[in-house]
Amino acid sequence: MTLSIEQLKKAFPDARMSNLQKYVSHLNDGMDRFEINTPTRITFFIAQLAHESGNFRFVEELASGKDYEYRKDLGNLKKAALAAAHAKGTTTGRFYKGRGLIQLTGYNNYKACGSELSIDLVNNPELLIEPKYAALSACWFWHSNGLNELSDIGDFKAVTRRINGGYSGLADRQLKLASISGVMNA
Repeated sequence: MTLSIEQLKKAFPDARMSNLQKYVSHLNDGMDRFEINTPTRITFFIAQLAHESGNFRFVEELASGKDYEYRKDLGNLKKAALAAAHAKGTTTGRFYKGRGLIQLTGYNNYKACGSELSIDLVNNPELLIEPKYAALSACWFWHSNGLNELSDIGDFKAVTRRINGGYSGLADRQLKLASISGVMNA
């Protein structure tokens, strides 16, 4: 299945056409590569992206990232993380703050995603702001976190928890799911 700009615009009329145009081909490439390839997988994925990115508007966390400074679980205290951030005159929380259409956060995610996409996200995390990598990183995150499988069993709430760590914005995510499902099933 291929996703079109027209489908996205119909599902998310508040989204800017210019933003949708930036991402749609990269999303299609990434969805193909990472097996986001059934109607349920696609609708769950796009609904979550629409929420996480504010209808494809944001690809960088608005907060500074300082809350991630001492997050050992994110890998932000590893020597390589500290060295890369300090070389750019910043801290790991700010350097590895959320970026991409599903905002990757932390050194561990940046390193793993960069390895899969064959780009140096450890030293160049801002690459996730570029449309291609903003889309591909979201597809990588989806696949690597078992979200295809959760989609296959129809557990949208579990998908939300895996992305968000909780259920923040669940009502909006569910509205976006209904919207994209209506368009995809039309």
